[in-house]
Amino acid sequence: MSRPMHAGNGDRAKDFKGSLKMLLKRLGEYKIQVIFSIIFAVLAAVLNIFGPRLLNDMMALLLSTTGFEMSEVTKYGIIILCMYLIAAVLGYLQGFLMSKVSVGVSKRLRTEISQKINKLPLKYFDKNSYGDVLSRVTNDVDTVGSTLERTLSSLFTSSVTIIGIPVMMFTINWQLSFISLLQIPLALVVVFLVVKFNQKYFIRQQNYLGEVNGYIEENFSSHNVVKAFNGEGRAQNTFDGINNRLRTASRKAQFFSGLMMPIVNFTSNLIYFLICIVGAYIAIKNNDPTFLATISTFMIYSKQFNQPLSQIGSISGTLQQTMAAAERVFEFLNEEEQADESNKTLTIENVKGKVEFRHVNFGYTPDKQIIYDFNFVAHPGEKIAIVGQTGAGKTTMVNLLMRFYDVTDGEILIDDVPINDMNRSYVRSLFGMVLQDTWLFEGTIKENLRFGRPDATDEEIVEACKMANVDHFIRTEPNGYDMVLSEETSISAGQKQLLTIARAMVQNAPMLILDEATSSVDTRTEILIQTAMDRLTKGRTSFVIAHRLSTIKNSDKIIVMKDGNIVEVGSHDELLEKGGVYSELYKSQFESGEDF
Repeated sequence: MSRPMHAGNGDRAKDFKGSLKMLLKRLGEYKIQVIFSIIFAVLAAVLNIFGPRLLNDMMALLLSTTGFEMSEVTKYGIIILCMYLIAAVLGYLQGFLMSKVSVGVSKRLRTEISQKINKLPLKYFDKNSYGDVLSRVTNDVDTVGSTLERTLSSLFTSSVTIIGIPVMMFTINWQLSFISLLQIPLALVVVFLVVKFNQKYFIRQQNYLGEVNGYIEENFSSHNVVKAFNGEGRAQNTFDGINNRLRTASRKAQFFSGLMMPIVNFTSNLIYFLICIVGAYIAIKNNDPTFLATISTFMIYSKQFNQPLSQIGSISGTLQQTMAAAERVFEFLNEEEQADESNKTLTIENVKGKVEFRHVNFGYTPDKQIIYDFNFVAHPGEKIAIVGQTGAGKTTMVNLLMRFYDVTDGEILIDDVPINDMNRSYVRSLFGMVLQDTWLFEGTIKENLRFGRPDATDEEIVEACKMANVDHFIRTEPNGYDMVLSEETSISAGQKQLLTIARAMVQNAPMLILDEATSSVDTRTEILIQTAMDRLTKGRTSFVIAHRLSTIKNSDKIIVMKDGNIVEVGSHDELLEKGGVYSELYKSQFESGEDF
């Protein structure tokens, strides 16, 4: 399992503008909904702004010393009520539209990530943890989606309110207007300083969240190993360390973001006080009781004005977190992909199964070569065993053969056709695989067996299971071939291995790669697995990564590898007579029971 990437280096956004541009591009697909949402939000804000202005006129009418007509007051009341009702409906509509937009963008991003995963080379997952990728699919996309739903329309509403309310206030009284607007410069200074200082903590927070997910995924997937080695304490300590770094970054991010609301509220309360004092002074000086309506109206406007200022402060913190999350998403989407091979249509009309390695050289990194001038020919129908100590290059050869990696130099040919001239997917379709990791997904037994060949008939599946010695087991289980396999399903490692062999038989590929996995099963099951493998390999060119040398005695050729080189090639008897590396490996395994 790959270790999570270190998350503490990204103090600042690498490409804030680029991430914003890519996010706006995806929003452009919903421009009609976004435009109408903005229109509804602006109209609702305008109506809410006009409400207190009419309320001021109505209160001035009530406080008038010359008397008033009740019908005029009623008319004002009805108009104000209708305005607020319409504003509420418009607010609901804009929220509904933005919910659709946010869900659509989130779906698009998750789809892009899912498609991207299938296009990434295997080396990406060798360097990055699955948990970190999962965090980008879930946490980061959720952060972007929730921001679009709650923040985008609020941004426009707040902008309209900040512009509209001062205009309304100046039409009523210019002295109180200037007092009310004193909070703007202070609020803007606070927002600017917090945004500039706080971005690095939000980026750290998102990165550490990915590291936490990666570590959890790693430990859950190897939970048995952790328990077997009494590693719970060490695992907990490591998790606590990562979690503490996440807590520290989150606490700092939220602390500085949280400063904005108290400062804005303090400013607002100070403005309330000044409005009351100055307004009362003006009313007394002019002996104008109707000015009480103006004071009340400014109190309402000041409260309304405080709300968008507070929202902008909150939005700024949310946008920082969102852009940090969006950057991680787009950083993943911009990862280097495998070369597009849709133009490669070359196929082999009648696959015979000849496989040739010509002067193959390979290294996972430029400075660390693994395979050196590898030359070998496997003739059609031969069973080729690959043996050697750990790190000799056995699995690397399979990775190259399946084009999980491409050779650095030289070439691999199938029936004299270079595999690099054929589509990567087509090359993999030529091989059936039975790996030591008995991977089965949640679904019925039939669905698992059809994974490599969806059009297989029920009869073909049953026949394959009989050849794989697993038909009897399936029929004794509840629902038989329709039994659902899941984490709760209790089947043995040997039964899982037999199912993977049956799956390869259903696929019926012309060539095979077998990572022999009999070391963890009992003797009787091992015999069943070995018999099934012999049936599977019959008539097919097969490459077997051997763990138990006793299981490859009947191989046509045995390749003995050491440090990326072929040191011996021959049959079991030939290599024993030679008395070289293979003979030593076989004797040491026979004496100690060691697997390679």
